[in-house]
Amino acid sequence: MGLLTIAAVAAGAGGAVAAAPLFLGLAGFTATGIAASSLAASMMSTAAVANGGGVAAGSLVALLQAAGAAGIPVAAQAAIGAVGGTVGGAVATAAAILI
Repeated sequence: MGLLTIAAVAAGAGGAVAAAPLFLGLAGFTATGIAASSLAASMMSTAAVANGGGVAAGSLVALLQAAGAAGIPVAAQAAIGAVGGTVGGAVATAAAILI
């Protein structure tokens, strides 16, 4: 594994972990609740209609709101970092092939 690939994996992992809370907020999953007229509000409405008026505990909407309110748990940060690192490594590998 070359130095460029190592750097890309590290950047992908770190960038993904750092960006995840930002994207949660932009989607409308905030510390004070789901923001009106947001993607999160749309998801919550769809989930509530599908579940007869409520959002099921453990559903994607519930998990994302919990992360938006309380922060992303360490285990989830590790998974996000692993995905980001994998993407970073794949991009570096593809770039090396094309160059």
